[in-house]
Amino acid sequence: MAVTALYVHVPFCAQKCRYCDFDSRSFAPCDLSAALDAYFEQLFARLDAFGKADALDQIQIRTVYVGGGTPSLAGERLVELARRIRAWCAPVEFTCEANPESLTAELATALVKVGVTRVSLGVQTLDNAELTAIGRIHDADRALAAIATVKNAGLDVSCDLMCGLPGQTAASWKRTLDGVLVAAPHHVSVYPLTLEEGTPLYRMARRDESLEPDEDFQASCMDLARELLGAAGYHPYEVASYALDGHECAHNIAYWTGRGYLGLGRSAAGMLDAEDFDRLAGLFPGVSSRGDAYRVRLVQRDDDAMAFETEYLSQREAAAEDLMLACRMTRGVASDLLVRAAFVIPTGELAAACDHALELGLATWVPEALGAHEGSFTSADVVAGRARARLAPTHLGWLDGNVLFELFWGLA
Repeated sequence: MAVTALYVHVPFCAQKCRYCDFDSRSFAPCDLSAALDAYFEQLFARLDAFGKADALDQIQIRTVYVGGGTPSLAGERLVELARRIRAWCAPVEFTCEANPESLTAELATALVKVGVTRVSLGVQTLDNAELTAIGRIHDADRALAAIATVKNAGLDVSCDLMCGLPGQTAASWKRTLDGVLVAAPHHVSVYPLTLEEGTPLYRMARRDESLEPDEDFQASCMDLARELLGAAGYHPYEVASYALDGHECAHNIAYWTGRGYLGLGRSAAGMLDAEDFDRLAGLFPGVSSRGDAYRVRLVQRDDDAMAFETEYLSQREAAAEDLMLACRMTRGVASDLLVRAAFVIPTGELAAACDHALELGLATWVPEALGAHEGSFTSADVVAGRARARLAPTHLGWLDGNVLFELFWGLA
């Protein structure tokens, strides 16, 4: 597992959205600046420690993603963060999340100058009533202006959209898609709304069932998005992601293809193989290695990186996780990944999981070898390395991905 990605979390928002269960804080304007200063001081110190770690000479960070929260709320602090990250690594893709109301032309230009290449905008919808219903504080005009601002600065822009929102209709969803396509971002992510326990929208839905997302409606929204985005030249490469050619999010692909990653900031997650963790153990005080661990996942639980939640995965669990995550990708599970997994998962169990996915209509074999066709081999052939084919999600497997994911995580 090569460590190629860095995630940095900025847990501050001007106002927390009603559906959000991410780690973020909102402050009165008079307190926000001081809170941001204190948090970024800790981040800068953490970055300095990373930059001085001897083992980082052996790690090639290719992608950086600054998420939140609302990183654009930090203004010049975000620019300085990017500058300090660039001081010890040279990523080919550098993404910062932003919300339309806090992204200015000045900030976008400054981010370009320090090496940021991409901005991910939380648009969600272009219907103002729907924006109000979920607690967003921008309007549709501001969202479209933000897309133009990012593009004019020379940055790639991605838009996040959500379906199944309170009050959303098929007509309003189509208007959102049409409006975003006119704005022509480089990348679009489409997510069905999920009511997370403890959020304001969850509590509201307990009192008013009409606020519960309708899964059939969400499925029709996802279908329409795929149809319209595909017709406009955006190809689906992951369960929620569409991109123009050459504009796929390399950072997210690293997550879905089992690459190692580092996390900085409160609630930021990192994942390392045991060997890399041992080399970098000094960066994670109080966390010990474990002899039977093949992979280590760490989540920072405080601001100053003194407390971590740790999960240790066996080699079999890591293989099952890699298979599950590969099912998120449109290309699916490559034959070489299935063959590697068969070293730690009994081939009969692995082949049976593949067969079950086929029987349920969730996946299909796509031959990787020239001249081959699906009927010329079995799941057992691919798992044993006697045939080359990838197990790709079908339309049903894309819409009902959780069932497909569980088939392979169940092998852990």
